[in-house]
Amino acid sequence: MQSKDLTGNGPRSTGGAVPSRREELLATAAEVFARQGYDATTVREIADAAGILAGSLYYHFDSKESILDEILSGFLDELWTGYDAVLGAGLGPRATLEALVVESFREIDRHHDAVAIYQRERHLAGQPRFGYLAESMHRFEHIWQGTLERGVAEGEFRADLDLRLAYRFVRDTVWVAASWYRPGGRHDAAEIARQYLGLLLDGIAAH
Repeated sequence: MQSKDLTGNGPRSTGGAVPSRREELLATAAEVFARQGYDATTVREIADAAGILAGSLYYHFDSKESILDEILSGFLDELWTGYDAVLGAGLGPRATLEALVVESFREIDRHHDAVAIYQRERHLAGQPRFGYLAESMHRFEHIWQGTLERGVAEGEFRADLDLRLAYRFVRDTVWVAASWYRPGGRHDAAEIARQYLGLLLDGIAAH
């Protein structure tokens, strides 16, 4: 099982490589969890969606909890790898915010179902096995609100911003996209990020 490496050193996507049977099963389980919810989903339903017997699923995973753990930790490993690359680039506050938004939409595109699960199952952060979810949420807030604070201090963002409110607005409007964005749709992740940043930073009024 993947380690929950939140320092950004976790494994990334293999790109064009043919997915393994394990990866296919994880993708199927993620789709079922995202659609039905974790608690409402049974191992048999995952197996049925994958076209195998329930007992065969246990050849790859020891429990439904292990499947969810691997889905979420894999998504977060990749997210933090991308975020850490942005933060290590030495960009100014506005450029950092823009790059974080772009990376976020990329991850929504790559891990659409995992993002939906992450949004829906946050209560699991209180369980010992999923404690890394709470750590990730805290780190996410620190990075995004810190970027906004730095932008105000350096004169790149408005001085009258309510930073807490601005952080919550940016956080929620980025990640809620998982509820309506579908990979392969009319707009790709890069275009969605471009449109979003235009609205966020320049507004909708004609100048």
